[in-house]
Amino acid sequence: MEKWLESVYSDGTAEFVSNPSPKLNEIVKIRIRMYADAPVKHVLIRSLPNGAERLDEMHPVKTERGLTYYEAALRVNENRVQYQFYLVCEDVVYFYTQKEITTYVPDHTYDFVLLADYVQPAWVKDAVFYQIFPERFCNGDPANDVTDGEYKLDGWETIQMKDWNAPALTWPESHCVDFYGGDLQGVTQKIPYLKKLGVTAVYLNPIFVAPSMHKYDCIDYLHVDPHFGGDEALAELSKALHDNGMKLILDISINHTGTSHKWFNRDGIYFDKSVGCYNNPDAPERKYYFFNEDNTYHGWFGNDNMPTLNYTSEDLRDAIYRAEDSVLKKWLKPPYNIDGWRFDVADVLARNDAVQLADELWPEITASIKAENDQAYILAEDWGDCAHYMQGGQWDSPMNYYGCGRVIRQFVGEPDLFMGRHPLLKDVPYKMTAEDVQNRVMEHLAKLPYAFWENQFNLFDSHDVSRLHNNPKVNPEEYRGAVFFQFSLTGAASIYYGDEANVDGVTGTNEGCRYTMPWDKDFENGEMYKLYSTMAHLKQEHKALRSGGMKFLYAKDGIVALARFNGEEAFVSVMSTNDVEKTIRLPLGAIGASGFKGDVFGAELNCRTLDDNAIELTVPAHKAYFMECLLK
Repeated sequence: MEKWLESVYSDGTAEFVSNPSPKLNEIVKIRIRMYADAPVKHVLIRSLPNGAERLDEMHPVKTERGLTYYEAALRVNENRVQYQFYLVCEDVVYFYTQKEITTYVPDHTYDFVLLADYVQPAWVKDAVFYQIFPERFCNGDPANDVTDGEYKLDGWETIQMKDWNAPALTWPESHCVDFYGGDLQGVTQKIPYLKKLGVTAVYLNPIFVAPSMHKYDCIDYLHVDPHFGGDEALAELSKALHDNGMKLILDISINHTGTSHKWFNRDGIYFDKSVGCYNNPDAPERKYYFFNEDNTYHGWFGNDNMPTLNYTSEDLRDAIYRAEDSVLKKWLKPPYNIDGWRFDVADVLARNDAVQLADELWPEITASIKAENDQAYILAEDWGDCAHYMQGGQWDSPMNYYGCGRVIRQFVGEPDLFMGRHPLLKDVPYKMTAEDVQNRVMEHLAKLPYAFWENQFNLFDSHDVSRLHNNPKVNPEEYRGAVFFQFSLTGAASIYYGDEANVDGVTGTNEGCRYTMPWDKDFENGEMYKLYSTMAHLKQEHKALRSGGMKFLYAKDGIVALARFNGEEAFVSVMSTNDVEKTIRLPLGAIGASGFKGDVFGAELNCRTLDDNAIELTVPAHKAYFMECLLK
């Protein structure tokens, strides 16, 4: 395609939509830009009011930094308004959607989309999250520690780890009952540390009463585990975070409970057997689960220890999210005032063979949460393509493995996180190409209304995957590139606790990514801390990295260059996974820039100007840069 097409750009930010959050029947102005000398005769915007195609000509309204902006009015006549652009040249018409430019009429899959009256959790796009696995972060109150043999889980006695710095036990050694003593008081005590690092929001893995150290086997949704400090500790933590300008979201599984949950209570360990439905077929909670006539039941993923909840029960819906004293509402209210929920295994919630209720349930859950706090963030665990949940009225974001974590980890040489689990796929030595990276990211984002780009929870490490830096096969400089890429994507960035401290761990097991935070080490003078702290503060300080546009400038030859920009500033991240040096062309003119001020971390740049719109950058093998641009 012709070179000028590299400059064609529009998005859903305020630079290209006069009101990115329009009301129904509001008239908004839509803009698109391209090089001032682009050989276009006409620019049209195609919309579908009431299902009928409409084409309106756009007119030039300004030229700035070598880019001409075209504008047209669009009435938001429906709850969902979608559009694309036609670029009319002498002998060809180009069609531009969120994903790409084609010479054929595209379908509507990747249209630009505006949602009328959608209330976006506006704080998310600015956020640097810090994910904390509470049991392994900080022991703020040794008096509440689990002791040796205090109780049993599936026959295994609890183990009190006396040495905070001892490696996490393996599953055969611990059966998830090895406790170091981390608690919410410890998180509260470390708020100054988090603030210094550049964190603006905390995501806590489950904290409700449960026998395991991971707490996904909940036995009481309505109370914080006493070994984490109880309800009062959460109220104190929430207040302290909010007093420091930070947000808080909690993790919960409402797909299943533990067998010891008071609603189920199979073995009578924590409650008398007169409580719960397993031993009492006439108990009202019996309808909360999927029971067979012989008292067997459905467990999540075939796991008998985690019985699946049955949302055909109206009483269960009331208990979980509808009633004013329901589980989800309780923690959104004072004195806890959490800022959102992360839903474990959200992809399978209310989906059980013939009982498929997800599309009914999620709008109800969302409406209930947003009625309590319209800025609450709904974060859902889904590792794959889940665009249908992000069209308004359901999720705000998935855990963005699909468009971030799985992509970047495969690009630096790991197997795909899902494919690596399958015996027929895990040993195929395919390394993701730069073109694959761009296509995968844009296929994910371009299916979404732009507001949901800004909601994305971008991560590559978590409690469910080995830490990338613990893989000895990953080049340390490519790891830096992975962090640059993560912070360059539209949306929030998430740091998994301890990554900035180069925390120890092993690959291949969940236990291996849940080592304790190494507070005894002087990690704040280390390169990893400098990397994360610098990126976190850059995001806070520069609007382009929070609410600016995003564009791939280069994606081939094992090198990815991604830009973030607005009318006042621009940044470009570059990462190479090549074994050899490469010289690449970067069309900086497409983002209104002419060159670089320098690399933020002080790396020397080898570049030269090619013309008014492009420079050449020589990228050494495996090198990563994060550069601030000079605007025209």
